[in-house]
Amino acid sequence: MKFTLLVVDDEKNIREGLAASLRMDGFNVETAAAGDEAYRRFQKGDIDLVITDLSMPGLSGEELQKRILAESPGFPVIVLTGHGTIEAAVKAIRAGAYDFLNKPVNLEHLSHLVRRALQNRELALRHHRLEEELEQKKQFKSLIGTSAVMRRVFDTISRAAPARASILITGESGVGKELVADAIHELSPRKDKPLIKVHCAALAASLLESELFGHEKGAFTGAVSRMRGRFELAHEGTLFLDEIGEIDQNIQIKLLRVLQERKFERVGGEETVETDVRIVAATNRDLKAEIEKGAFREDLYFRLNVVNIEVPPLRERKDDIPLLLNAFIKEFAAENAKPVEGVDDKARAALYAYDWPGNVRELRNCAESAVVMSRGRLITEEDLPPTIRDQSGAAWIRIPLGSSLEESEKVIIRDTLSSLKGNKSETARVLGIGRKTLHRRLAEWGDVPPEEEAPGG
Repeated sequence: MKFTLLVVDDEKNIREGLAASLRMDGFNVETAAAGDEAYRRFQKGDIDLVITDLSMPGLSGEELQKRILAESPGFPVIVLTGHGTIEAAVKAIRAGAYDFLNKPVNLEHLSHLVRRALQNRELALRHHRLEEELEQKKQFKSLIGTSAVMRRVFDTISRAAPARASILITGESGVGKELVADAIHELSPRKDKPLIKVHCAALAASLLESELFGHEKGAFTGAVSRMRGRFELAHEGTLFLDEIGEIDQNIQIKLLRVLQERKFERVGGEETVETDVRIVAATNRDLKAEIEKGAFREDLYFRLNVVNIEVPPLRERKDDIPLLLNAFIKEFAAENAKPVEGVDDKARAALYAYDWPGNVRELRNCAESAVVMSRGRLITEEDLPPTIRDQSGAAWIRIPLGSSLEESEKVIIRDTLSSLKGNKSETARVLGIGRKTLHRRLAEWGDVPPEEEAPGG
């Protein structure tokens, strides 16, 4: 990487001399004759280090440093001082400057100082990026995937979570919509407030209304006392409404009012209750089709669907199967005190060949069953449920539109291996690649450990 430096000095000879020397050391160098000009150039965002004189007409070097560090704490600024301004230089160091040099400048020392400052900056930025990655992994701890489609889901979650806008999560049953809701809450400013969940399909309409909005004593038979509803319990937090497409029209109207006005009345009550709740809803239904049938209100749909997150089915993200499997096997092996560490070739081929209509939930159940039924370190084809074990293999390969060449290669190799029942030699022959190349690819993707290679396998 070639770094870009900004040299700031109102004396042209000094400015151009420093720039020429630093360019000879391999840096990109830009110059500015005044503090205001330098600050405007810094704000463009591609400067890696600033070298500035302290005493300049207009915006001084001291003020330039303050503005830079206010916008970018820790940014490397090297201060140049004339004779008699050591006190000012010390003041600049205390204010956050990386270091200072007296004029006339020792060019060799300046070059060394610049390289050291940039190296420290890079280390600090790398540390910050690692911290961010660790924090993100912590927040996405239950959502597993590195495929392109899942990276898009993670990106949408990251961008939408900090807002208060309603989010509609769509996707087939078993894809992990509730886990997406968990991640949204964890990444939001409301993470320290309640996350309340309601499964709308599990309750009759009358019970669901009371569950959501609460009820007053005597509102109906069995209402022996006032009960606060989920909207009150989730105040200042997040309310997750799972299977939102199942609620009836009367509750849809009341829910629409809460979304518009942030207020409601308990069942059987007249007191208006105000609430501050972020709504995250989920459905496996096509709500647009439900609107056309008159079963779902269009105005409520638009209120809920401010941001849409479509969670892909597992058959469109088979690239994630190894990661998911590893996590599930580790969990259930510990839970059942079994020494299972992975799957053998034939079992892996069957798992890739299957289309997973039950999605991640079905894969999880399959992993638990296979761990329980396993007899050794590796899960075999015989340990898998019959519906998966009896797969005849894929007759064609499906590659999602927009897949990269690397992702397409993974699909082609894995599905070909699946169709050939895990036979690596035959797979390499069919694909026209060396067997060592095939095994190296599989090892890189985590499909097989490198040490699993055997001369005749």
